[in-house]
Amino acid sequence: MGGVGELFAGAAVGALFTVLYEVVKDVKDKTMMFRELLGDLDSTLEGLKPLIKDIAKYKEVLDQSNKEVEKIVKQIANGDELVLKCYKLSRWKSFKKYKYAKQLLDLDKCLNRLLTVLTVEGIRNGFENLAVSKEILAAAKKILAAVQKNGSVGNKENVVIQKQEGFHDLGSVPEPPHVTVGLDEPLRDLKEMLLKDDVSMLVLTATGGCGKTTLAMKFCQDEEVKDKFKKNIFFVTVSKEPNLDIVEELCQRMKSQEATQDPLLLVLDDVWFKSKFLLQQFDELKSRNCKILVTSRSEFPGFGTPYNLKALNDEDSMTLLRHSASLGDSSSVPEDLLRKILKHCKGVPLAITVTGKSLRGKATEFWRSRLADWSKGSILDSETELLLRLQSSIDALDEKEVIIRECFTDLVSFPEDQRISATAFIDMWAELYKLDEDFLSIKNLHELACRGLANLVITRKENIEILDDYYIEHFVSQHDMLRELAIYNAKLDPIEERKRLIVSVHLPHVEVLVLNFKTVNNALPEFVQKIDKLKVLIVTNYGLLPTELSNFDILESLSNLKRIRLERISIHSITKNFVPLKSLKKISLFMCNMGQAFHNCSIKISEAWPGLEEMNIDYCHDLVELPAELCDLVHMKMLSITNCHKLSALPEEIGKLENLDVLRLRSCTDLVRLPVSIENLTKLCCLDMYDCLGIRNLPEGIGNMSGLRKINMGQCSSLEELPPSVWDLDEQLEEVICDEEKKHLWESFLARDKIKVAKEKTNLNWLEKPQL
Repeated sequence: MGGVGELFAGAAVGALFTVLYEVVKDVKDKTMMFRELLGDLDSTLEGLKPLIKDIAKYKEVLDQSNKEVEKIVKQIANGDELVLKCYKLSRWKSFKKYKYAKQLLDLDKCLNRLLTVLTVEGIRNGFENLAVSKEILAAAKKILAAVQKNGSVGNKENVVIQKQEGFHDLGSVPEPPHVTVGLDEPLRDLKEMLLKDDVSMLVLTATGGCGKTTLAMKFCQDEEVKDKFKKNIFFVTVSKEPNLDIVEELCQRMKSQEATQDPLLLVLDDVWFKSKFLLQQFDELKSRNCKILVTSRSEFPGFGTPYNLKALNDEDSMTLLRHSASLGDSSSVPEDLLRKILKHCKGVPLAITVTGKSLRGKATEFWRSRLADWSKGSILDSETELLLRLQSSIDALDEKEVIIRECFTDLVSFPEDQRISATAFIDMWAELYKLDEDFLSIKNLHELACRGLANLVITRKENIEILDDYYIEHFVSQHDMLRELAIYNAKLDPIEERKRLIVSVHLPHVEVLVLNFKTVNNALPEFVQKIDKLKVLIVTNYGLLPTELSNFDILESLSNLKRIRLERISIHSITKNFVPLKSLKKISLFMCNMGQAFHNCSIKISEAWPGLEEMNIDYCHDLVELPAELCDLVHMKMLSITNCHKLSALPEEIGKLENLDVLRLRSCTDLVRLPVSIENLTKLCCLDMYDCLGIRNLPEGIGNMSGLRKINMGQCSSLEELPPSVWDLDEQLEEVICDEEKKHLWESFLARDKIKVAKEKTNLNWLEKPQL
């Protein structure tokens, strides 16, 4: 493709636009399924039409920004084909409806970008006689002012790119707890105060654990609030260390929103006093259409309207305690004892919840013992006293539950206010506490959640038992007060005797190392190569973009390293100078930049990781194909590739993985077939292809897979037929999972009691952006 100037000079864009314009006009009223989206697209095209006529005027200015406009041209070129696909789509193909709807939204967004670029560049270069409406000109002039102050149009594209890859927009609103008490009146107050025309910022304050964040979540989920702000609601946790990249992104959003005059709601949750400068920065951008809700333990005089969240009253406190302890309306615990317990909780929801859960199912004597322990304490400031109250729930763990206390303490290895993958704890605890089975680690997380010491979020729940310890969609988070308590407990033990490393002390004893980054380029600390007993390395990047690791080769000397987990890391940076890790058994790559990472390496992967038994690749969106060299890892027992939507093929040599026990290919939507050689995997027990939308059939020789016991093909909507060799699996197969509309395919070959229908409820709010 030539330069953008050539495209415009040759009237190519004009011709492409005309085709798209006419197709949308023809189709938009003929389909009910996409009528609203096509109507929006039609409006955008109408706004562009007068500008396209004068396209020749833009040759010079558009040559300066050819990369962005070139992408736009490509989308316009494919737009008419997309619209016709929408018109022909059967209403039964729900998965394609979602896919096409997303593509229509992307196309409309792309055209709006072109509208902005053309209008702004036109004004900037004196084309004031453009045939556009006064509203477009007014908006464009405001955009131009922001551009002149802050740089070129669209100089920040990372959030948009991530959204196109299937993630939620910046600052998606978390779900509040299912049960809340005492927040109806504060919610009414917030709506009445913040939605006033003359109020742009409200600062919601209270001590830790009082429910500030929960109230902010409920405010964002309120129907009246959602109706006013629609999709322009952004919820960002600031916490102790603000991420300035996201601050800049939010500022750009606010400036853009001012130009469009659309109402915007920004929630800055958990703002620490030292981050006061943020309020100053956002206060300067305030407008009558922009509302900012701040939650903090600190007051910020001079910024916004103050609102102090009060503690729960006696009635609400009792309701919450009974719910947390599962007491119901009546119980064996006397009412007066409950009131005395609540007196020490001081109406703080977190203290009440943790206390109730820790005493759930206990006899009255345990309640009296807890009260007696509390009565010995001195009168301290409220937050210190609250920590002591919460600490009693930890102290109450008996000798058999020591590991739960240890697991609770391990949570401080990760940053606060972040969703942490449960699989990271599986790797930690497998080595620290010899929990060889993954489900034992998940059991401990459930124990922590039941005691109110952590939050366990499972983002996808099927109505059937998990096939094979699939925990990729389990995540953990923790209230900041509980994190402080975990830190306090970590300091109680002699740090020399602990087998985890948060700060580099007594290196010879360390078995688990957790490294957390936020910057684009990083290096492993030099002391790592001295940790002779290191078994687990977890490296997590909490920045917006994948980070480089420049010195991965220092791990070569670690002869005991068994597990590596990398999150948001550029894998090319570790494979371009591949180093042998002879003891490595498991590697997990989450949201990593894969590209051509395993191609043209300095040594073969089978030589670098000769003993590798498990590989997990999840949400690596630039993974298109797996290199054939991976099939030389002959000791591999589990290969899991999930949510890698661009993966289109598996190596034909996959049959060489003769020891493979589990092959998981969940949500690899572009994968259209399995290699013929898969029939050689005679030890494969579980084949999980859930949500592989593109798979149309199975290999002819699948009946030769004599070890196959479980198959999951739920949400495989394109599956058209099964090969006759499925007959040969009837005796050995224990379970097949499929959709209701595909059940008849399997019933032709297998006993009906082996076939289960998959139904699930998916929570799409789980994956939040890296936070401030």
